[in-house]
Amino acid sequence: GHEGAGTVVKIGSKVENLKVGDRVAIEPGVPCLRCRVCREGRYNLCPGMQFCATPPVHGNLSRLFRHPAAFCHRLPDNVDLEQGALVEPLAVAVHACRRGGVKAGSLVLVCGAGKKLLVLALFATAAGGGGGAAAAEYIGDIDDDRLAFAKDNGADYVINVRGLEEPIAAQQIVSAAGGSPDVTIECSGSDYSMTLGIHVNMFLFIDLVEMNPYCVIWL
Repeated sequence: GHEGAGTVVKIGSKVENLKVGDRVAIEPGVPCLRCRVCREGRYNLCPGMQFCATPPVHGNLSRLFRHPAAFCHRLPDNVDLEQGALVEPLAVAVHACRRGGVKAGSLVLVCGAGKKLLVLALFATAAGGGGGAAAAEYIGDIDDDRLAFAKDNGADYVINVRGLEEPIAAQQIVSAAGGSPDVTIECSGSDYSMTLGIHVNMFLFIDLVEMNPYCVIWL
């Protein structure tokens, strides 16, 4: 796993920001801090990123896990460890919605119905609040159980795209939602979903949260 939280049981001699007993959320990506993008403050783009649960780097689903102190973030007293484990996917959701300009009345297509995508959909609804109509989410996946769970937990529309060519799926999405999405947020790493976003968006904005390195789209 790469979404994790835990209690500090031991620290190095030079660690100053944490103490034994602190409860922390783990930021799973550790950059080199030396390359150009790291020096520019965009360390999330570091080509030398060491990311939990990305072979050969081990995940943090273990009783004990060693991690750099700079990437362990202290949890407030009112956040338990289970909630702390969701800090990373929540941060991804916040960043994606901000980049996509999700606001009151936005129609958002979320490709996939995994845990990160459901957190993202819930945040999109919250981001659409503030006195206006909430944002609406359309979630596409190939698993009926995931889609049913998404529908029960805030998704306005769901579609199983298994066996559907991208243009057909796009037509069904636009028809059911009453218009083209304002933004497509792709988190599955699927080239199908990226192509679907091109077909379904009137004004192209596809927010890539998960990138498939073997899929290149020429625009």
